[in-house]
Order: sequence, then structure tokens, then C-alpha cells
Amino acid sequence: SIPQSVVVALCNALACGIGAYLYYVVLQFSLEFLWRTVPQKFVVDVWPEWTYGLYIPLAGFAMCIGLGVTVTCLGEPGDLAYTIDCVHKKAFVHLNHVGPMCVSSLFSIVGGGSVGPEAPLVAICAAIAGNISFYVFKQTNKNIMRKHTLMGMSAALAAFFGAPLGGSLFALEVCSKFGIEYFEHTVECILCGLLAAVVFRFCTGVPPGQVWSFPTEPLKEADLELIIIGGAIGLLGAFLALLFVEFHWKVISLFRYLGLLDDSKQALTRALLGGVVIYSIGAFVPQTLFWGEAEFQTLWNQLPASTLEHVFPTTGLIGFEMDSCTKCLLVGFAKLVTISFSVAGGYRGGFIFPFFAAGSAFGRAFLYVFPSLPPTVTCLSFAAGINVAVTKTSMSTTLILIYLSGEQNALSPILAASIVSLLASSYTPFIKTQVSREDEEYEMVRQQQQDAKRDKDRFSGIVNSITHARRLFNGLEDVENVEEEHVPRRNSLLFNRLESMKDIMDDVEEDDVPLSETRKSFQIISQRGYLV
Repeated sequence: SIPQSVVVALCNALACGIGAYLYYVVLQFSLEFLWRTVPQKFVVDVWPEWTYGLYIPLAGFAMCIGLGVTVTCLGEPGDLAYTIDCVHKKAFVHLNHVGPMCVSSLFSIVGGGSVGPEAPLVAICAAIAGNISFYVFKQTNKNIMRKHTLMGMSAALAAFFGAPLGGSLFALEVCSKFGIEYFEHTVECILCGLLAAVVFRFCTGVPPGQVWSFPTEPLKEADLELIIIGGAIGLLGAFLALLFVEFHWKVISLFRYLGLLDDSKQALTRALLGGVVIYSIGAFVPQTLFWGEAEFQTLWNQLPASTLEHVFPTTGLIGFEMDSCTKCLLVGFAKLVTISFSVAGGYRGGFIFPFFAAGSAFGRAFLYVFPSLPPTVTCLSFAAGINVAVTKTSMSTTLILIYLSGEQNALSPILAASIVSLLASSYTPFIKTQVSREDEEYEMVRQQQQDAKRDKDRFSGIVNSITHARRLFNGLEDVENVEEEHVPRRNSLLFNRLESMKDIMDDVEEDDVPLSETRKSFQIISQRGYLV
């Protein structure tokens, strides 16, 4: 009922908001300690100045070791794809993933990997909400537990982004390939997201509102030309995302060939191999480090590297500055490479903000070719195009970018970029556990058919053999000299029982009509030709 949903939303929002706050406090303390306190005490005025840049790989590989040891000792924490899979199949996330996810994600993010806190918070809050549903409210209905789990995911993203509507819709959209399919839970999820954002912002003392700012005046209006340009940029963003997906699966194939993906005992080697690429790039191009929420401001405005918030030293080894079209492209492609090796290396975290950061770099490069375009439209449209092509979240990505940038008048071009990107990339899945509800029903029907076929195969041989023997005894075949009364009564009862079992098997076989005749829409799914 509605009152029950409100009570559940309040409980989940309170628990998830406080959980997100505790995670946020530990994350901020760890970042400050590793990248500000330690360098100021042990590096500045102690090392030769030209060696400051070596602190980046030193700190990064220390976090790699922590990540590898955590996964080896505590077990696999899962990732966003695992969380989505749990939502579809089990309707909740088990609590035994919370501890490993908290520790491993902190090592991953604090170490400067191109992953963010959004995916760990989603997994943690999904587990909290789902288990509150089971243990506190005693729910066992799968659909109700799934609703409560989705409320926890919405609470996490709404609190993290500070955008209750966009964050809540993202939690619903990311579970499916093409739009929101658990639509009946939308209102409750938005309510829980709104309440969780209030709890989180109250605890942190950070007021909700615009995060990024641009030195020029906000966009006054978006005419038809800008909407068309936004759609075209979204198509370019989808193309870049396609290149990323193809490259990423090559990287995954390399890690699988080396035997690093299927054995948690290899977690340390896997993390170190990913770290070699991440910190080699980061030492020369420090703009590629971390998840990009704070770095977006520097990339969007092409500010000096000294404005980078987390990394030490901000100039890296060579004093790299993003001051030309070539360097903007270099930052964009380097960011995509570090995202790929972060995911392949087992770094736990989300890639929403990292894709936003890469999109802002490509948008800046685009402005060198078309300087008359508004920077707001180009950078945000590239960010939306790349992210939507990977996560399939067209509506929520638009709302989140508009909210964080404070550019409400850019909504139409960014929405055009998101929709075009979604349509252009609909056959290139990246998160393979994103399934539609038809796919779920198809899997359930297929499993039932397999079970029925297995049972039929198990008994059909026995049934056919004994039926054939009965025919022999009844004189229905070549043996005519066997009298019916010579057949023991107990055998007759057995034959009758097995005959009735065979009738049941025949009924099952008759009911097993082709799936294409049962549900025509499944034909569309079976004919989709995915690239990966």
C-alpha cells in the first residue's frame, strides 16, 4: 500500500543516506591524507623537485597492493554488472558483498583509478535496502523485494549526484537496455532518492546545487540549430564509445589470456598490471587520474593543471597542460584508455563521471574546429553521448548533466545527444547483465522447457521399454502364445501406472509449442545481432 511504501522509503532513505555519508567521510579523509598530508610531510622540500612526479606511481601502486590483498583475502566484491544481475535474478544483493566492496573500492578510488564512488554506493545501498526489506519488513515477494532494492540504488545515486530525480531515474534505467522497464516502482524510488539526498546533504553540510561553473554567461536559449548540433555530437559520442567498447574487449581478452580474470588469487597481479598503464599515463598526463567529478571543471574550462583537486603534483613529470586541440584529444583518448584498464584491472568503482570527463576533453577539442559553438553544448553533449552509449541511460544522464552544470537552457541539445546516442548504440551492449523484462520471461520459459525435457528424457526410455514389453505379453506383436492371465497383477498395475505417466509426458510434449508461436516479440530479441 502507499502508506507502507512511504514507511519503507523513509527507512531506506535514512539507512542509505547515513551509509553514503560514512563512505563519503572515509573517502575524503583518505584522499586528503594520501595526496595532501603525506606529500607535504615527506616529499615537499625533502625530495628533489624534479622527482615529485614519481610520487604518483608510488602512491598508486601502494593502493594497487591494498586492492589486490583485499580481494584475495575478503573475496570478490562484485561490480555494477553483478548488482544489476542480482536485481533481476534474486531481487536483492547479499550483505557479504558490502565489506569487500567498501574496502576494495576505497583502495581503487583513492589510488587514482578512473573509477568513481557511484557504483560502490549503488551496491552497498542496494544490499542495505534489500536486507531491510527481508529482515525488518519480512518481505518474501520477489517483486516487492526488487522494488525495495531499487529504492536503495536510487537513494545512493540521488545522494551522490545531489540530483534526486536524475539519480533515481538512473538506478531504474541502468537495469535495462532501452529505457525504464520497472516503471511501476518509479514513484517510490524517486521518493526514496529525494529523502536520501536530504539526509546525505544534511549530514555533509554540502548544499545541493550546481557543481561546475563556466566563466561565460549561461546559455540563454537553445534554438533548432543547437538541437540538431547536439544530436550530431551525440552521434560522434556514440562512435567514440563504440571505439572504447571494441578496445576494452581487446584489453579484457588480454587479461583473460593471462589467466587473471577467473581466479581471485590473481587479484594482486591483475591490479598491478592495470596500474602499470594507469599510472604510466597519469604521471605524464595527470588530468586522467581519479574519477573526474572535480577534474571536469579543469577540463571544461581548460584551466591550468594547478587547479586539479586531488593529484600531487598537479603538473606530473613534464608539466602537461591542455592548451591545444591535439592535447585535448590526447586527454580524451588517454582517459578512455585508463577507464578500460581500471575496469579490466579489477578496480571497483563507477565509470559515469570518468566518461563525463572524457567527453569534456573531446568537447574542448571540437571547439578548436568550430569555435563559434557554445562550449556548454559541445562539452555536455559529448559527455552525454559517450556515457549514454555505454550505460543506456538517456533520460537520467541528461538530467544529471543539466543539474551539475546549472545549464537548464541546454536541456534540449543534451537530450538530443542522449537520444541519438542511445539509438545509435542500442545493439552494442557493454553491461551484459542489462536485460529487458521479456528477456527475463524468456529465460524463465526456457528453463521450464529444459526441466520438462530433462524429466521426459529421464523417464521416456523406461516407459517405452515397459510399454513394449506389455505389448509383447498382450499378444499385440509377434508373440501370440502368451496368455493375458499369465501376466501378474502387480505387473498390470505397474503397466497402468507407467501408461498414465506416459500420457502425462505426451501432454507435456503437446504443450511444448514453439516459443515463436507463443510470443511473437521474442523473435525480435532472438534476431538481434550484438557486436559483443
